[in-house]
Amino acid sequence: MGSGFVLVSAIFFMPMLFAICRAGTIGICYGRNADDLPTPDKVVQLLQLHNIKHVRMYDSNIQILKAFSNTGIDLMIGIPNSDLLPFSQFQSNADTWLKNSILPYYPATKITYITVGAEVTEAPNNISAMVVPAMRNVFTALRKTGLHRRIKVSSTHSLGVLSRSFPPSAGAFASKHAFFLRPMLEFLAENESPFLVNIYPYYAYRDSATNVSLDYALFESSSEVIDPNTGLLYTNMFDAQIDAINFALMALNFRTIKITVTETGWPSKGTPSETAATTDNAQTYNTNLIRHVINNTGTPGKPGDKTDVYIFSLFNENRKPGMESERNWGLFFPDQTSVYNLDFTGAGAVDTTTNGNITSSNGTWCVASSTASEADLQHGVDWACGSGNVDCSAIQPSQPCFEPDNLLSHASYAFNSYFQQNGATDIACSFGGAGFRTNKNPSYDNCVYTTFGGNNKTAAAANTTATSIKSSSSVPHVCFCILGSLLMASFVVFSGLG
Repeated sequence: MGSGFVLVSAIFFMPMLFAICRAGTIGICYGRNADDLPTPDKVVQLLQLHNIKHVRMYDSNIQILKAFSNTGIDLMIGIPNSDLLPFSQFQSNADTWLKNSILPYYPATKITYITVGAEVTEAPNNISAMVVPAMRNVFTALRKTGLHRRIKVSSTHSLGVLSRSFPPSAGAFASKHAFFLRPMLEFLAENESPFLVNIYPYYAYRDSATNVSLDYALFESSSEVIDPNTGLLYTNMFDAQIDAINFALMALNFRTIKITVTETGWPSKGTPSETAATTDNAQTYNTNLIRHVINNTGTPGKPGDKTDVYIFSLFNENRKPGMESERNWGLFFPDQTSVYNLDFTGAGAVDTTTNGNITSSNGTWCVASSTASEADLQHGVDWACGSGNVDCSAIQPSQPCFEPDNLLSHASYAFNSYFQQNGATDIACSFGGAGFRTNKNPSYDNCVYTTFGGNNKTAAAANTTATSIKSSSSVPHVCFCILGSLLMASFVVFSGLG
């Protein structure tokens, strides 16, 4: 009877075991150190248009909290370094802040994290000692209102918090930070909060190009870097840097703390000396990053472990000091136009100059405008796929251009097909103002946008190889999750039998 009960229990918990394998999430950092940025309500519309559901902001601006109300977007809000002193000194300061700045907007505004301080080890003043007391006061304020399990409290760090990061297995926290790091890690472990870290392979490449290859930094490497201590193989710097943190945590016996990457990205422009800061490299890095996170491949040190990641940043910020690249990390210009094409679903949207998977001729395409109304987009699709005699089979379910499954993407494919079939003229791309011409190829993965007079593959033909590759590459991950779940279930069963 006992063994039967345990077996039934194992079967009952199987869905929970499978849930452990859920993919990591992609968010974006909403910095505001710039002129002429759109209003918060316009920002919300932009985020929703691109299906972005996780946002990090660096303070608790009331106008932004109001704008995000009832949107379903998860917010990570911040307490700046300049406020650490009052938050660390008196519990009443944390209580008052929570009462006046958070509770009036929660839960309509979906706040999920509060970051207390940011990269304090990089700050010019010695403020590290204030971090943990401030975190505890914020946590206590949350506990008084019953929100301490719904809103996690943590603090963000740069990779400079480590004294060693290579090889990853030698990752270690700098001893000079131990006085505040150990109590902070104890707080995180006790309250099941993640360790938040900002990771930038771009800087590692820029500052040490002789030791780090560009392909390795961009997730494009065809070779592997071997950790001599563990034999683990690394094909990209992002994983190596995360595992350096993982091993540093394990060295201090904090094995249960998860890692969340609160900033990463790649600049699209820089000074002449910043040769790697290009649009193509930025697009390549962020596209590969999104695929890597969503595919839940984990790291060599922790395969299958999901990692939540926030891309830096939403907009180019022209008021940021430093080199030219510092002002060009954004995915969008302040006027809300894209700096480059990026697909948050992980389906692709890589420019052909980056992946070279398509041969094109004239280099002119027609795509749908992100500012067009849904009614105009739908009308354009209906016209192109109906009276316009466009073959729209590629945007049907299970076909190569169906994902991402949204009206803007489907309209772009239909608009371009009509445009190319009708001489690639300005009139053929008008669609009542809903279409516009571009010289950036919108093709991605196995979805091919044709060009007028070009030697183009058909989308269906391109799909044949890509689908087989994608299917085979996804098998190890699926098997890993299923096997892990079965092993865990078996462990429960046999433990019960014993």
